[in-house]
Amino acid sequence: MAERVLVIGSGGREHALAWKLAQSPHVKHVFVAPGNAGTADNRKISNSAVLVSNHTIVTQFCKDHNIGLVVVGPEALLAAGIVDDLRAAGVRCFGPGARAAQLASSSSSSKAFLQRQGLPTARWAAFSTPQEACRFISSTDFPAWVVRAQGPVARREVTIAASKEEACRAVQEIMQDRMFGEMVVIEELLQGEELSCSCFTDGVTVASMPPAQPHKRLLDGEQGPSTAGMGAYCPVPQVPEALLEQIRGGILQHIVDSLRQEGAAYVGVLQTGLMLTKEGVKILNFKCQFGDPQCQVILPLLKNDFYEVIQATIDGKLCSCMPAWLENRTAVCVVMASPGYPGDSDKGMEVTGLLQAEELGLQVFHGGTALKDGRLVTRGGRVLAITAVRQDLMEALAEANRGVATIHFQGATFRRDIGHRGLRLLRQPLALMYKDRHVGAGAREALSCLPQTSAVRGTRAGGRSEGGGFAAFFDLKASGYDDPILVSQTKGLGPKLQVAQVCKRHDTIGQDLVALCVNELLAQGAEPLFFLSHLSCGKLDAEVMETIKEGIAEACRSAGCAFLGEEVTEVAAPCAPGHCDLAGFAVGAVERGQRLPGLQRAREGDALLGLGSPGIHGRGFGVVRSILLTSSLRCSSPAPGSCGDTTLGDVLLTPGKMFSPALLPILRSGHVKGFAPTAEGLLGGISRLLPEHVSAVLDALSWKIPEIFGWLYKEGNLSAEEMAQTLPCGIGAVLVVQKELAQHVLQDIQRQQEAWLIGRVVAACHTGSHIEVENLAEALQLSSPRQLLDASTAEIQPQPRKRKVKVAVLVSGAGTALPALIGCAREPGSCAQLVLVISNRPGVPELRSAARAGIPTRVIDHKLYGSRSEFDGTIDRVLEEFSVELICLSGFMRVLSSPFLRKWKGKILNASPSLFPLIKDGNAQQEPLESGFKVTGCTVHFVLEEPGAGAAIRREPLPAGPGDTEAALGERLQEAELRAFPLALQLVASGAAWLGAHGRTCWRRQSQSLSPGEEQGRGAASPGEPPERQELRAGP
Repeated sequence: MAERVLVIGSGGREHALAWKLAQSPHVKHVFVAPGNAGTADNRKISNSAVLVSNHTIVTQFCKDHNIGLVVVGPEALLAAGIVDDLRAAGVRCFGPGARAAQLASSSSSSKAFLQRQGLPTARWAAFSTPQEACRFISSTDFPAWVVRAQGPVARREVTIAASKEEACRAVQEIMQDRMFGEMVVIEELLQGEELSCSCFTDGVTVASMPPAQPHKRLLDGEQGPSTAGMGAYCPVPQVPEALLEQIRGGILQHIVDSLRQEGAAYVGVLQTGLMLTKEGVKILNFKCQFGDPQCQVILPLLKNDFYEVIQATIDGKLCSCMPAWLENRTAVCVVMASPGYPGDSDKGMEVTGLLQAEELGLQVFHGGTALKDGRLVTRGGRVLAITAVRQDLMEALAEANRGVATIHFQGATFRRDIGHRGLRLLRQPLALMYKDRHVGAGAREALSCLPQTSAVRGTRAGGRSEGGGFAAFFDLKASGYDDPILVSQTKGLGPKLQVAQVCKRHDTIGQDLVALCVNELLAQGAEPLFFLSHLSCGKLDAEVMETIKEGIAEACRSAGCAFLGEEVTEVAAPCAPGHCDLAGFAVGAVERGQRLPGLQRAREGDALLGLGSPGIHGRGFGVVRSILLTSSLRCSSPAPGSCGDTTLGDVLLTPGKMFSPALLPILRSGHVKGFAPTAEGLLGGISRLLPEHVSAVLDALSWKIPEIFGWLYKEGNLSAEEMAQTLPCGIGAVLVVQKELAQHVLQDIQRQQEAWLIGRVVAACHTGSHIEVENLAEALQLSSPRQLLDASTAEIQPQPRKRKVKVAVLVSGAGTALPALIGCAREPGSCAQLVLVISNRPGVPELRSAARAGIPTRVIDHKLYGSRSEFDGTIDRVLEEFSVELICLSGFMRVLSSPFLRKWKGKILNASPSLFPLIKDGNAQQEPLESGFKVTGCTVHFVLEEPGAGAAIRREPLPAGPGDTEAALGERLQEAELRAFPLALQLVASGAAWLGAHGRTCWRRQSQSLSPGEEQGRGAASPGEPPERQELRAGP
């Protein structure tokens, strides 16, 4: 049922939030309080006069109007605790609580947090008297000073002072009579490229948004006073994927995890202002909601239903609804402000020309506007934000400026150079080297010993590398172009590189990297010109480096592009010695009239052609890694369906198909409407080709699916939908072709490689998926290796996804495994569903973790029961109420009674901090050290009345070194439990392991041991057991 939503705020940000929410079919109406002229009676959007500063009144308004969701914009309200108050009253609200919101509302608190967590930021200090502040200013030698007020009524503007005298004057103005702030924060002015990096977070999962770049100064050329923002554009070009991943993991995830650990779980949107300096990435500030105008360029690029993303975030299920973003699209926003802004600004001036701007296909977001006598007038401050979304930055910038030119009000102030910094980045890519990420002398000596390949010197006319690293030249004229457009692409390998490291095979990953970049250039009809790579590693291995470089060189020769060079950085600790990360950057060219037209050309009735490729790329390898962790096969095992001459690792590391240059003449023939690689999943690739007014239907029986995908489907317990979303399923790229030309184009392609007619473009489907893949489950069954199929089945039927096993976790506040179990259950292909967390103690952290993850909780306090059997009986009744099938004990400190253990025999899992046989009545960390054991570890096992080694499911051995302390060994055992428990749960939930009649763990046929201890304990099948069930007698 569609819901009513309340958006609180009155600026351009709140207009954008309401505009995006109103697009959802789940939303019946959006109220905006107090709103502006743009949100007044605008179809599904209208204003409300509810007094938002009074939380009690807002709560009553929500109940009176059946408001299902509240989205809070102003940070002052978040800091005042409106989210806490509304949630306490039972109103669903999106945004962080008051304690978490201090990250943005208090400069000194945020700086102290950064300092406490060791996160990089500018040098700073906070003072309560102007004398102390001025003494600090006099003692520093900053390039410039940033002075900002702090306090309940502090102004949000900041002063940037070029001299100590100017900084002291700013302090005096702020603190005079305490009118503008109770404290003043002074910090060093950082210099470099500024980015805004934002994310959705449910308190655990972080979902990054594309980076945006705001323009803070009032006037062109970064002149004039600092403002809240005069414009922005998104995404920022040429930001390396490796840098974005560092920001996501090293900053955004670090902040969210740290806040959670400090008891201030953050749920909502977190925006970080970052400066890319010569010393590395430094944090400028935080916002606890979308920034304004960043919101106006980020939300137009969101592909998902915004309402669904918000609900998943509130429910702690963000990992199941990760946002996706429009590709090959750039948004530019130009703000128009009243004269006098950012100080006291004029009001009441009539605004005209909005209809003409909207007719240009622009979105005009209102801020400081009002309606007076039927006329639109200014209300001071930032009046309007004009947003254009186009295929590239240049086009979007031009269209946004056209829109500004059509709108008029007296004294309008705006900038004409929004996005020009991005255009400069297109000419000069961002390439930062950080202090702690450098190539050591030993590494450089190793590199100097490597032979120079011909590809490094360039394999096509125009390419020339000089000076090493990224210093290189390319002569476009020598390549034969008359009026070219340059196209760039950067890619990283991600989890596939980690699998290559496990397999100790690096000869294919260089080819993969080039293929990823070159195929994306083809999507624009561009020919690859040159390629550069960047490798970062914990410790340089010259042999591995040479193998990767040779693979890149060979792929560049095949693509007909020059390999101009590579950069290698050695990453400081805590990076593991064998860890490395590889990214590539490619540039191509296309004559101005030969660029592919893009998704707007696809029409109902067009044909979809699929190009064959056996490789797996991108996020699909995240799923592959999860499957490998619980599979009975290792990378060194014979590949499913092979005769033993090929390993599973060989098949998984098969490089993806590179389609250039053979495909280029066909793409430029004029017969192809669009081309998209499927590296990020079959559905993701096809969706790039389809405008909103059409859908697509594919028939999976029309193409050949390699056996590896059938194996992943079965072994990972994935659904057909999950396969299509995350894996290419044998299709490396998709073309859209007019139906009448389909056979002609298909025959041309088939002269070069495997290709099929795989589907068609149809009218938009308003119920269900945008893309339907028919018969995929059956096709995956047919592609499965023969030994995985049931020989007794004469006709193969599509198999439905296995039902997930319902799991409860019993806690007492002493365990640490619950977050790992929650994460395991959320993984694609997981056979477990966490439905309940029970604690025998109130207020323990696990209850909060479960609540954030949307898992029901119960407190059954043992102190309230007269006997152990009465206590256990209550737990049993609650477990039955939730239809629980498996129980995990995570730090549960009560001894369960014999009747309970007998009833739940084979259904209770626990982790013990030792290898079987269990250490009883002793210290699991101290005894191995005192006894001289060289190996200790963690064991996950079935819980029995009489513990035995035969009930072990998963062991994690740990060497106990002579230098180990009891505390250090305890920490390592805890980490081992976090690794072992989720794997053991998946093994039992999937049916790969179970407790046999004699109290010993049994394993599904053809399974292999998961640890050296288990390998020793494999036994033969018991007489009379069916051949597919055998018992592994796990010895000590």
